[in-house]
Amino acid sequence: MPASRRAAGGAYGGVVGRELRIRTDEQPYHVTSRGIRRLLVYEDALDYAKFEQLLARVVKRHDWPVHAYCQMPNHFHVALHTPECDISEGMWWLNGVYARWFNERHGYSGHVFESRFGTEIIESNAHLLNVASYVPLNPVRAGLCRRPEQWRWSSYRVATGRSTSSWLDLNWLLAQFGRDRASAQRGYERYVLSRMAP
Repeated sequence: MPASRRAAGGAYGGVVGRELRIRTDEQPYHVTSRGIRRLLVYEDALDYAKFEQLLARVVKRHDWPVHAYCQMPNHFHVALHTPECDISEGMWWLNGVYARWFNERHGYSGHVFESRFGTEIIESNAHLLNVASYVPLNPVRAGLCRRPEQWRWSSYRVATGRSTSSWLDLNWLLAQFGRDRASAQRGYERYVLSRMAP
């Protein structure tokens, strides 16, 4: 077998395997997962709420600090650290449990999410700040709302002090914008809104 095919993840019988996922406990991930064929993965408020409940559960179980998240009609984004390098185990559980629940609730069968979840390693504080503004602006850019605080299914309302959460860990994010929480929340809001302009 050519070395290039082995380097890509190995193969059996001419079928190339998936590339190994890089695991890290030092750098955060930007995790995404999209509905198969771009179909909806949340059809109503109960679907959004169930996924958020499962996300909170897996975050608490694995002790993952989540810096930002947003659920969109056919995909989601999460920026988080994984102190135990267990991103695959946690995401496999989250997507699997939600997909089974979603299919049972709506009378569907088959896959809900396309392929594996996607991960991008966030390589610097500046990169993480960029992700932490990009994620809550998704519904604005998609035309689902005019301002990020109008979208219920993201971390933005908590990060800007409009709501509370028992499972989001926004300490690192807010520390980038001020020493006390109120001024940090205002600073983060200004930063995100400044990136709304084309």
